[in-house]
Order: sequence, then C-alpha cells, then structure tokens
Amino acid sequence: MTQYIFRRLLQMIPITLGILTLVFSLIHLIPGDPAMQIAGEGARPEDVQAIRKALGLDEPLLTQYVHFLTRLAHGDLGRSFRTGSSVSAEIFTRYPATIELAFGAMFVAILVAFPLGMISAIYRNSWIDNVARFFALVGVSMPSFWFGPLLIIAFAINHTWFPVSGRDEGLRSLVLPSLTMGLALAAILTRMIRVSVAEELNQLYVTTAIAKGVTRVKAIFRHALKNAMIPVITVLALQFGSLLTGAIITEQIFSWPGLGRLLIQSITTRDYPQVQASILVIALTYILVNFISDLLYAVVDPRIKLE
Repeated sequence: MTQYIFRRLLQMIPITLGILTLVFSLIHLIPGDPAMQIAGEGARPEDVQAIRKALGLDEPLLTQYVHFLTRLAHGDLGRSFRTGSSVSAEIFTRYPATIELAFGAMFVAILVAFPLGMISAIYRNSWIDNVARFFALVGVSMPSFWFGPLLIIAFAINHTWFPVSGRDEGLRSLVLPSLTMGLALAAILTRMIRVSVAEELNQLYVTTAIAKGVTRVKAIFRHALKNAMIPVITVLALQFGSLLTGAIITEQIFSWPGLGRLLIQSITTRDYPQVQASILVIALTYILVNFISDLLYAVVDPRIKLE
C-alpha cells in the first residue's frame, strides 16, 4: 500500500506539470491585453507599456513561464492583476464555499439516487422502475443554466422560501444551488446503481444465499451491495470532480462566492495569475479525489490488490 501511494504521488507530478503548461499557454492565447484593461481605453501607449513592464508581460513567453514555475516551486502563486492582492489568499477565501456547494450537491445526489436506484434494481420493469428511469432521463437532460433559474423563479421569487443569491443565510442559501447540481448527479447515479445492483442480483452467490435461508433484503445489503459499489465509487469520484468545474455555472447563477465565480471574473479581466492558480487548485482536487477513490476500492473489496 505504501509503495502504491508513493508511486501515485510521483505520477501526479508530470500530470500537474502538464496541466500548468496547458493552462499557461491557453490563457495567453485569449484575445485581450491585461495592461490595457488596467490602464483603461483612453490610456497613453507609454502608460500601457509601463504597466506591462511592471506586470512582467513585456518579457518573452518562455521567460514568463519559467518565472511562473519558479514562484510556484516556492509556494508563491503570484499577485492578482486586478486587485493586487495575494492570489493564494483569495483562493483560500473562496475555495471553502465551492467545497461546501460540492458536498451539498453530493448529499442531495446520494439522498435521492441510492434509495431510488436500489428500489429500481429490486423491482425491475415495474412501474417504480419506469418512474426511476424517467427521472434519470429528465435529470440528465436538464442543463444547470436552465434548471437553476427555474428553481429561483419557483422557490425564491414566486415563493420566498429560499434566498435568490449569495451565501449569507447559511443552509437556506445552500438549498437551491445544491439542488441545481445535485439532481443532475442523482440522475446519473440512479442509473449506475440500478444497473450495478441488478447485475449483482443475478449472480449465483446471491441466489445461493437466498436458497440457504438468507432473506432477500439481507442478501442484497450484506452481499450484493458491497460488490455493486465498486463502479458507483468510480462514478462518484469522477462526478465530484465535475461538481467543482460544474460549480462555475451554478455559482454564477446564484452569485455564490466560490472559486468558480472567481475564475469567471478572472478570465473576463484577463487576470492571468488568478486564472492559473484557480485552475491548478481545481485540477489538484480532481486528481486527489480520484486517488482517494482508488484507495476506497481496496476498502470496499479486499480482493482488489493495489499495485
């Protein structure tokens, strides 16, 4: 296990370096000049050039990239072009809100998908199964940029049960954005749980357990469910990473003060250090979540050997 963890951590280094290189290259290809935006449209060319020099944008792209990696190696993510404040401080302020939203969405998804998927698998081809599959189809088909405003109209404008935007009212503020992201994930999980559990119920070990006198419920929860969770864990891990990136749209809709909204603002203002740091944090979180999911495989099924 120790060797596996060490090897996986080493594999993260080239992956992270590749992400950094890609992000650095793409952000400099976006049309627009940060110095021009800071100086304003009526600024003199010499003033714009002075700002470019102060920000280090007058240097060759390769030199800027080396400086970026050097600062990063020392734990310095740079300073924002837009505010002049530390990028790290801004991210640490916003990131907890994004994590809170991701876990809220995950809670909604698990709360809905697990019972619905289990019931659908047990009562296959029944009316319950048909309802569950219809819900999954509708959930997958609804984009968050449409579903979010629909929830706002229904539950924040027509009925003032929840706040329209912001994070100031605690759990009440979390409900609508969590539903926006969580129900789409619940639809995917429902289908995965249904297929996975139904497949395990057809296995001989479940039939044998029931033939020996074990109740059907006990056979499902004690034997079939654990084996069925392996592909579900994979989907959960991948979707949790997607929640962080999907939160960009949801945070913008609900004015949620998270990392996704900060990323959109930074891209709009050509704030290179903030964009690079924000995407780096999201990518590292994605890598870490997948790493943890691999470790969970061995916990759920001891037969799986991590090599």
